[in-house]
Amino acid sequence: MSDEPGSADLAKIMRMIPHRAPFLFIDKVHSIENGTSAVGVKNVTANEPHFAGHFPGKPIMPGVLIVEAMAQTAAVMVVETLGMIDKGMLVYFMTVDKTRFRAPVGPGDVLELHVTVQRHKGNVWRFTGRGMVGDRLCAEAEFSAMIVDPE
Repeated sequence: MSDEPGSADLAKIMRMIPHRAPFLFIDKVHSIENGTSAVGVKNVTANEPHFAGHFPGKPIMPGVLIVEAMAQTAAVMVVETLGMIDKGMLVYFMTVDKTRFRAPVGPGDVLELHVTVQRHKGNVWRFTGRGMVGDRLCAEAEFSAMIVDPE
């Protein structure tokens, strides 16, 4: 899948952003529209480390990790847009606004992360994001990030 235009499998994602387990929260990204939008996919599994304490007997993916997954999806879209694969770019969160958690996400869910560019100027990008399980809205946020060359 990594060679398909407008998509990134796990191997390609790891060439695009520096995150690694246990802090990589997307498994693939599809529907990449350069400079506009993308959809990330997180297959939520019971063996993820945060479920041991959040919450025993009733595992729920922490909302902040859903927002992080949105940001990782956005970062992949930006790297694809800028043609910066294999450049080791870093993406720093700058703001998180208007965040709402609407429904729990747990093991067995397929979480889709829909991100859309609101605007960008230079290396600063602003996005809206929605976390969906099927037709159910689980989380939404607006956020901004700065794309940084680590050198």
